[in-house]
Amino acid sequence: MAAQTVSALPDSLLLRILESLPPRDRLGMARVCRHWRRLVQDKLLWRHLNLTPYKMSSKVLWHLLRNHLRGNLRTLKARGSLHSVRKQEVFSPALMQALGKQCPNFHHLCLTEADLRSLSYECMPASLKTLELSWCEIPPAWFQTPQAHPQIQHLVIQNVPAFSNQHLANIAHQGTLKTLVLSETYRVTDWGIQTAAPYLGELESLLLHRCSVGDSATHFIGRHMKHLRRLDLSGSSLTDMGLPCLSGLASLEDLQLEACSGLSPEVVVATCRALP
Repeated sequence: MAAQTVSALPDSLLLRILESLPPRDRLGMARVCRHWRRLVQDKLLWRHLNLTPYKMSSKVLWHLLRNHLRGNLRTLKARGSLHSVRKQEVFSPALMQALGKQCPNFHHLCLTEADLRSLSYECMPASLKTLELSWCEIPPAWFQTPQAHPQIQHLVIQNVPAFSNQHLANIAHQGTLKTLVLSETYRVTDWGIQTAAPYLGELESLLLHRCSVGDSATHFIGRHMKHLRRLDLSGSSLTDMGLPCLSGLASLEDLQLEACSGLSPEVVVATCRALP
């Protein structure tokens, strides 16, 4: 009786219920009856997929791609096997290339604890606009790619120890970034910001959390990043000498300076008052 009552609900409501279920449970519901199987095949259920809470294998992802994600996927969040005893990494070059070919609207990729050192950046789907990497390993040549490959607009790098000034320069040269978040990337220094800044003129949001940057970086941020609306320099070694360099950012709406012990309240207030 309960199953009949649920099945009597409108398909639009049933799809909302299925959308709230974990992917594994969705697939299980497909075995209930033909009606449920048809609903589980609905492309709306597979546009935005969060697999981060689960231990994934490449076999599972291949199955999802062949049966549900093809032509539908827009957002994928998943966890790799960087800290697993399993030797085989989840995200192989073949899988990434298949995602790019079969999912033309695949725009947002979020990877956690993934070992990407054997993965060429040229294997990444060309349709990607947003890339988030957390606690991942990447090779030295990443982000250095021909024009035909991903033109990333929003890049989030958190606790990726290998991310360096060269990676920043590579991605900046594409000239497409609008959002850049670098957190706990200690290899990024003032020199890296200096090199990248001339190519980041369209940047609207910049977050540098606990990077190795200071006063020199603010000079080039203030000089080249005129479209910035949000700037977060929390945990940097910024001092009273560098902060006034930001006073010319006419579009700046949000300035975060948490845990910047080298700043005095007087200079912070004076800089904020000088902002247009």
